[in-house]
Amino acid sequence: MSFDPAQPIYLDHNASTFLEPVVFAAMEPFLTRHQGNPSSGHALGRHSRRAIDLAREQAAALLRVEPDEVYFTSGGTESNNHALIGSALARKDKGDHIVVSAIEHPAVGNVCTFLSHQGFRITEIPVSAQGVVDHEAVAAACTDRTILVSVMLANNEVGSLQPVAAIAADARRRGIWFHTDAAQAVGKIPVHAAELGVQMVSVAGHKFHGPKGIGLLVIRDGADPDNLMHGAGHEGGRRPGTENVAAIVGLGAACQLAAERLAEGSPVRIQALRDDLEGKLLDAIPRAVIHARSAPRLPNTTSVGFPGLIGPDLMAAMPEIAVSAGAACHGDRVVASHVLKAMGVPADVAAGTLRLSLGASTSQADIDTALAALVRAAGGPAG
Repeated sequence: MSFDPAQPIYLDHNASTFLEPVVFAAMEPFLTRHQGNPSSGHALGRHSRRAIDLAREQAAALLRVEPDEVYFTSGGTESNNHALIGSALARKDKGDHIVVSAIEHPAVGNVCTFLSHQGFRITEIPVSAQGVVDHEAVAAACTDRTILVSVMLANNEVGSLQPVAAIAADARRRGIWFHTDAAQAVGKIPVHAAELGVQMVSVAGHKFHGPKGIGLLVIRDGADPDNLMHGAGHEGGRRPGTENVAAIVGLGAACQLAAERLAEGSPVRIQALRDDLEGKLLDAIPRAVIHARSAPRLPNTTSVGFPGLIGPDLMAAMPEIAVSAGAACHGDRVVASHVLKAMGVPADVAAGTLRLSLGASTSQADIDTALAALVRAAGGPAG
């Protein structure tokens, strides 16, 4: 297979995904022709408003919520900020304690750091060696001053799925609001908010073939976080500012496409490819370590450590595939991610960790090429 240096085999779908043609086709008229402000009462404005309403219905159908429980944002980070900061402000008279897991994305973790500087108390619950938080430990950490629990649905680095339904059920019984960052899960596995029992759900469009810069926050079942911004009454009064119609339309189209692919069994095909890669890689390099292999995981994600090697060096040695490293180089130091540290991964394994995340376009040929590159770069059985 010839290699185009501008187009390596893409195995970094947890970082971002390409814009599907059907999504771009839905967006294009609102980028070039349909310029009406959705708040305008004339025909062009009403056309834009109908397009937003349709996108809201498409998102609600994917997440199994009501359309009026879907609020469009600029992405997962804004959604997380709105859920956490908004909930803290709304409930500050009821308590000052927030519980999260130790492996949250920085879009949650750094928000908690900010809130701690505002006087809120943050408890981080450890995870197992498989990257899973214990729901009983979350429950034990909650007190009569706990106002919010936020635990991600799927970890972005190792793919481990968290017991969100069990955590949410306990929080609901105790009158504690519950939020989940589902950015890595939506489009990869079914995410049904009501079945999970969650009150707030953050979603990022570019993680499942929608455009960048658009996301949503589900707010339901009694949750009522304060606004982050103040202005006019857009998005049900929760997020002021003229709507990004094209991006919202694209997110809606991506939601519909994700629903169709989930119904067709796409995760099963992708998991078979992932499992094939892991099995053959361990056969070729027995010392390799698959992180969270014994945990329930996203079907597309594998995080593999090569003891004694350096992740960024491995990436440089195989430019024909695009993957992510589990550790970063800072001068002469290699710093493991907070997720691998929380899992207790040995430093020499964490330093040589790579994340490969498959997508709808991944083929068996891609997996075969990636396997050959990994074996070559990691040196095979002899190291």
